[in-house]
Amino acid sequence: MRISRSDLADLAYFQALARHRNFRRAGLEIGVSASALSHSLKNLEARIGVRLFNRTSRSVTLTAAGEELHSALTEPFDLISAAAEALNRYRDEPAGRIRLNVMDQASALLLAPVLAVFVERYPHISVDVVTSNHLVDVVAQGADAGIRWGGTVPEDMVAQRLSADVRWVVVGAPAYLDRYGIPAHPNNLADHRCLRFRLGDDSIYHWEFEKDSEAIAINVPGAILLNETPFALALASAGAGLAYLPEPSAMPLVASGALRPVLSDWAATGPGFHIYYPGRRQLPTGLRLLIDLIRELRPLGL
Repeated sequence: MRISRSDLADLAYFQALARHRNFRRAGLEIGVSASALSHSLKNLEARIGVRLFNRTSRSVTLTAAGEELHSALTEPFDLISAAAEALNRYRDEPAGRIRLNVMDQASALLLAPVLAVFVERYPHISVDVVTSNHLVDVVAQGADAGIRWGGTVPEDMVAQRLSADVRWVVVGAPAYLDRYGIPAHPNNLADHRCLRFRLGDDSIYHWEFEKDSEAIAINVPGAILLNETPFALALASAGAGLAYLPEPSAMPLVASGALRPVLSDWAATGPGFHIYYPGRRQLPTGLRLLIDLIRELRPLGL
């Protein structure tokens, strides 16, 4: 089979869908509509005479032939991407796109203070950010890198620290504390309404406390289970219960009086944010520049 220019484009579309297993997400990555992507892949399958995907109304999966093609194309397409990326050395200004998968706390605390400066300094680099608190395979999702708390970075990835360690605090609305009282010890949380948090692996987080040489992890009670910090802040401010949050997330509402910290002498410190990416790939210029800028501006210290 002779490869034409249209074949190369269709194979690139195939690789995107093979990574995402979803037409909408793959189309967003490569900048085409889901229908155009579907049409392209049907034409590719017709030309090569092999079905590459099994499609239903709910799922997209690779056939055995599709798996084999995806595996064979991954390294060559990575080499093409690396070659195109290397051309940045010859540009007056760096260009390209970086794709990040980050948790909501990192997007608000780490990226939001930095990206305005980044796009001003590097106007030809676009930044595609997907916010998700689920522990995802960033390579399979088509991202260049992910940002998570240090203790949750996959072991097979290269990781770089982006922030100092972060203190975690318990906060509640003044009206809630006036009604239910102020806990003097973490064990007193058994008598309170707490906003429980679901982690990226769908387990329920046990609130962690430490004081002197004593460390406690408590599976707090509460009728509300959630997984997003902005939602937790809104609920806590409305008096729905106590919330356990990174101190930088809570401080603006503490400063305004909407929330008050409790159990401050038991506040624990956890690993800061780390950026991680596969070691086998060349680090994109834009990603390297973003890491350098975060370390320069240090929105959460370093």
